[in-house]
Amino acid sequence: MKTSTGGAALIAAPADAPYLLSQHIDDHAGVLSGLRAQIPLLVAWGSELAERLQAGSRLLVAGNGGSAAEAQHLTAELVGRFDGERAPFSAIALHADTSSLTAIGNDYGYEEVFARQVRAHARTDDILLLLSTSGRSPDLVAAARAGTAAGALVWAMTGSAPNPLTRLCHSTLALAGTGAAVQEAQLVAVHMLCRVFDDCVRQGEHP
Repeated sequence: MKTSTGGAALIAAPADAPYLLSQHIDDHAGVLSGLRAQIPLLVAWGSELAERLQAGSRLLVAGNGGSAAEAQHLTAELVGRFDGERAPFSAIALHADTSSLTAIGNDYGYEEVFARQVRAHARTDDILLLLSTSGRSPDLVAAARAGTAAGALVWAMTGSAPNPLTRLCHSTLALAGTGAAVQEAQLVAVHMLCRVFDDCVRQGEHP
């Protein structure tokens, strides 16, 4: 058995580890190829997002697990900045309010953790974006219904379609692939959305 320089035993990697990692890259490349076909949708989303947020509307975003991290990544790019200096814009990651999240989950059940916040915060002309690798999470499905009822524009990034979210949202970016590959591609999609958003904002500042 091999040992590290500190004397601790090292666990040998499985013999098929290189194949597994190569397969992961292949899966990722396949989903990214599908994402390329979604460029017109991301251009439309970025333009719509810029128009609405510059007019004073807000973006609400939600997801579970890794999708929650990506949702918060998006709001950080909009409230902070993505690529170059510009004004901050209103974007709220619903899972980031842990006191509300846990209180709602405790009092009303986990399915309501996002929907109740949407009913509290969403207004007509706001945008609600839901991230999911499956499109089947009950809490996100409930949030989509709440967003529509509030008059918000509801978008989703999901895995393979059709799924419950694609049926409930006004527009969906759906990618076919493994959960990990879809989630990684969704982060690329988040950055693509930010790039279009920033470009539209700059054009508005410098016609």
